[in-house]
Amino acid sequence: MPLPIVEFTGIGENATDIVLRLAQFPARDGKTNTVSRDIRLGGQMATAVVAVAKWGLRTRYVGATGRDHNGDLHQAALRALGVETHLCRVRYAESRLSYILVEHTTGSRAVLCHRDPRVKIARSGLKKEWFQRSRLLHVDGENPDASKLAAIWARDAGVPVMCDLDVFRDELRSLLPHVDYPVLSMGILEGLDGSNDPLIALPNIQATYGCKLACTTMGAHGALAWDGQNFYYAAAYRVAVVDTTGAGDLFHAGFAYGLLRGWDTQLIVEFGCAAAGLNCMAHGARGGIGSPRTIERLRASGERQSNHYSAKILARAAERAAGRSTKG
Repeated sequence: MPLPIVEFTGIGENATDIVLRLAQFPARDGKTNTVSRDIRLGGQMATAVVAVAKWGLRTRYVGATGRDHNGDLHQAALRALGVETHLCRVRYAESRLSYILVEHTTGSRAVLCHRDPRVKIARSGLKKEWFQRSRLLHVDGENPDASKLAAIWARDAGVPVMCDLDVFRDELRSLLPHVDYPVLSMGILEGLDGSNDPLIALPNIQATYGCKLACTTMGAHGALAWDGQNFYYAAAYRVAVVDTTGAGDLFHAGFAYGLLRGWDTQLIVEFGCAAAGLNCMAHGARGGIGSPRTIERLRASGERQSNHYSAKILARAAERAAGRSTKG
């Protein structure tokens, strides 16, 4: 019996988040008091899958954990949402942990990652049908070899591929040619292109790797995308920030949701920003996952942060990018 076709497949990281809320971040060699301590499930790919599943889409998740209690928690949480789950459970290894320090007054956070190198997605354990019987594939950079193989298989079957990359590694250069929609953190633009200016880096990345659209998330400044002809900018939303953990993951989930719904690019980046903003209003990576209707309400009528880019700046940048493309 063939594997059912799902709308969204994600391959990549999961993590158990130990969240320490601090009165304030300590100075070097300093001390500070904790306000609270929580243990929550997170990880960039697993969180995106959970969000899309909560929004009613058929989903599949491929990942790895240790054979420990935290691995059991991830498997149970995904299955409770009806996610078709394929977890490589590594014997004698510890599931991934993230120690997340959240400043109580601002919601800003720092992440300390603890990774057992044995917990990884092996190429030999992957099945082609997991990625070909899907309408969209989402990959990350945690296991670049496995992500690359999954992306190749998906595109061989005409399945579009998007990605979440936030830490630069040289191996990503071989992954990106197989991605249609790279959605990148600001911090890796310079490593990929040589420029940390998104108005320069996104057109160069889009042209270099041949993707359909390149996008970057910019935190409080919102998100910016380039499709080879035009820039699409969405300002972030003014919300009562409790915890910024998972904001980027929710942007990716919102981006995927919009792609699968066939929305235009401007609506997609705005919806992603609204999904991220709502998630910042609650504790944990998944604490503020709103319904599509709630997200759309914020997108349509929520108060925005000041525009980081004016329409005039974007138009001029598009002209320069087109000029560079013509000369190339």
